[in-house]
Amino acid sequence: MSIEEKGTISIHTENIFPIIKKFLYSDNEIFLRELVSNAVDAVQKIKRLAALGQYNGELGNPLVEVAVDEEKKTITITDNGLGMTAEEIKKYINQVAFSGASEFVEKFKDAKDANEIIGKFGLGFYSAFMVADLVEIQTLSYQEGAEPARWVCDGSTEFEITAGNRTSRGTEIILHINAESEEFLSKHKLEEILDKYGKFLPVPIKFGTKTIQEPDGEDEEGKPKTKSVETDNIINTTNPIWTKAPADLSDEDYLDFYKQLYPFSEDPLFWIHLNVDYPFNLTGVLYFPKVKNDFDMQRNKIKLFSRQVFITDEVKDIVPEFLMLLHGVIDSPDIPLNVSRSFLQADSNVKKINSYITKKVADKLQELFNKDRKGYEEKWGDIGLFVKYGMVSEEKFYEKAKDFALLTNTKQENYTLEEYRDKVKDIQTDKNGQLVYIYANDPSKQDSFIQSANKKDYDVLLMNSPIDNHFVQHLEQKLEKTSLKRVDSSVASKLIEKDDNLESVLSEEQAKKVAAIFDKAINKPGYHVEVVGLNPDELPVTVTMDEFMRRMKDMAAMSGGMGFYGNMPDSYKVAINGNHKLIGKIIAADNEEEQGLLAKQAVDLALLAQGMLTGAELTAFVSRSVELI
Repeated sequence: MSIEEKGTISIHTENIFPIIKKFLYSDNEIFLRELVSNAVDAVQKIKRLAALGQYNGELGNPLVEVAVDEEKKTITITDNGLGMTAEEIKKYINQVAFSGASEFVEKFKDAKDANEIIGKFGLGFYSAFMVADLVEIQTLSYQEGAEPARWVCDGSTEFEITAGNRTSRGTEIILHINAESEEFLSKHKLEEILDKYGKFLPVPIKFGTKTIQEPDGEDEEGKPKTKSVETDNIINTTNPIWTKAPADLSDEDYLDFYKQLYPFSEDPLFWIHLNVDYPFNLTGVLYFPKVKNDFDMQRNKIKLFSRQVFITDEVKDIVPEFLMLLHGVIDSPDIPLNVSRSFLQADSNVKKINSYITKKVADKLQELFNKDRKGYEEKWGDIGLFVKYGMVSEEKFYEKAKDFALLTNTKQENYTLEEYRDKVKDIQTDKNGQLVYIYANDPSKQDSFIQSANKKDYDVLLMNSPIDNHFVQHLEQKLEKTSLKRVDSSVASKLIEKDDNLESVLSEEQAKKVAAIFDKAINKPGYHVEVVGLNPDELPVTVTMDEFMRRMKDMAAMSGGMGFYGNMPDSYKVAINGNHKLIGKIIAADNEEEQGLLAKQAVDLALLAQGMLTGAELTAFVSRSVELI
């Protein structure tokens, strides 16, 4: 019986092919992903039928082959899967693929991203017309007595079905590449695309051959000889580690896989194997890389797969924002990939997956903390950034993380939130019952302030990562009756208001006189002089910016410097230690000029300690110091 039929693909709207080309042109390389994925599906289906006893013929070695012929300008994708009859071609290629055509045209008039479209309406096969002006199918079904069939279409709605020439089970799709797409006839380009999308497909993908060296006995001197052998170039690993059970994998396996994904990266700190089949399917491995303070360099390192086909590394909605710094792989057939981004966020599976990943990460960190606290503390420098980011941005994560988040002080000691409260509550509670945590964000610059705080037995925390500005705010909201102050926001005795303030030895009149001398010596707006009673060992002058004011300005700077606080002029407190002998010396000085000189020198020293003395003022200070010596 000879098959011969010509027909028209029934589409009730405008011709679909120009639409495919128009929408998908920016991402036309995915034609290869779609056609190879279809071929892999066909191979897996015949394996399933054989396993169910519905196919008893020879299976052969499962294989998908991609071949390119530069002269004929064709790319051919061949599989030994289940094949199709002429009737099935009519059904699957002509009808099913277009059953959603009118909806497709309507819905995706404004689509920007190929991933929003392909596959959603069974259009995977038709992505071939993005690069080909003629597509031919040669196929032979696995069914007994089936005859080979051929289908040809030139990218219009006309098609032709005739008898085919294929003699073995399976399908080959021949693409006659159009003039604009000849870049895809390059072997190098095709291998690059296959490597990107097909690196972990579950069926071997052959792309040409390669030469390998095999042992070939020994030479006269007894040294091993090798010979060159031509062998299939299989581009993929069919059983990547995320498809295996964690019990069957060693640390070495996980590290090897990491090197495969990120060849030039340092080894990761640890990893989490994801495996869930209810209420959604998800497998994968997420790695914690070594992250210093470079947030943006790290992103887009998680690869999303669907049944081992690479889809995208844009995983913003599936993975919680704070875990975007992780590396690795997520594979789920349940993520609605081919719908626009707004659907992706609203989809209930995406929300569940997001929560699941958050929980798994929190459980893993808790387990590491409980099992090996010392090892966990050693890694804290790298993982602290994730944990703090997560605590600030995800309520559920905060609830879990408060048990394994660490606060590190300037002596490099680590405490959980609860341990730290217990450590400092007796000494660092103010007269109103408010607990005050003191922190430094630049210990080398703030050393004199840290030493002053330590002299009063206050502990100073280290808060110097990019997220700590937000983390400090967040802790204040979360911790009961607790505030945080930067160590240089006031003189040590004023950081925590107590009832035992030292009196100044100066009389009220002397204090007024000292304030006037210093006001005149500073002679700058925004500096507010105050004479206070401090320990005689403390510095004679300390310049600080109020905690609230500085924090608001920092926040404004992070968000582009705008807003009320961003535009406010800087305002500093100048604390004069009335009990310091230099102040006595200033009062006793014979003339105003000497008083002014000493006051100016003391203020410049305070500014120098804060890194605030620059330019001409610094030059003048150095000259003055030389003269005083």
